[in-house]
Amino acid sequence: MEYIRPASERGTANFGWLDSKHSFSFGNYYDANHMGFSALRVINDDAIQPSTGFGTHPHRDMEIISYVLEGGLAHKDSMGNEYTIPAGDVQRMSAGSGITHSEYNASNETTAKFLQIWILPKLTGIEPSYEQKTVAQQGPLTPLVTPNGSSNSLSINQDASIHRLLLAPGESAELEHSDQRSGYLHVVSGELALKTDTPAASGAAAITLSKADGLGSAVGRTISVTNTGSEQVEALWFDLPSLSE
Repeated sequence: MEYIRPASERGTANFGWLDSKHSFSFGNYYDANHMGFSALRVINDDAIQPSTGFGTHPHRDMEIISYVLEGGLAHKDSMGNEYTIPAGDVQRMSAGSGITHSEYNASNETTAKFLQIWILPKLTGIEPSYEQKTVAQQGPLTPLVTPNGSSNSLSINQDASIHRLLLAPGESAELEHSDQRSGYLHVVSGELALKTDTPAASGAAAITLSKADGLGSAVGRTISVTNTGSEQVEALWFDLPSLSE
């Protein structure tokens, strides 16, 4: 089974200071057909105006990842963490038994853009924790978040991983997951041609994804991806528990 999430059909919210696109149901946007994918619950594509942001608010029992695309985010939380997250950095906050935090655009002049990602936790009620890193690219596919923090990635309280995919024009890669796993691909920028194969099927289905499109795969697949545009492709590949779990 494949789940296609076109960028043009995402939910929207614009408060002046914040322009947000929701891949899955969030806030005032609700669609029963788009409630998340496996343990992946939220992908919000957020643009925050200068000197504005999210005031102090609570979270509980959620793994929250911020992937900064442009500018910087000023983070402050009830654990005493106070950092600015620059573009290219990844932040993971395990809300666990409860936490409050704020996030503001660190600039007085330019817009900050980031992906806000929520993943359901494996264990609830854990002690809250925080991590932030610059993760150097290690080839086309680089782990950013893993269950055990391997390969200089951030750790997460879930049997899930997030990889950054970077492809130069004409470059290809393969994304794999077994029958016991699910996969989700979110395109940050560029254009990808995909061919997905299943062991039980002959031939392949061709799909094209562009900026902010998403694709979910719920059965064992090898997904071949090729950058068909003139600019670098950046995408996030989520390795997730089976949808049946």
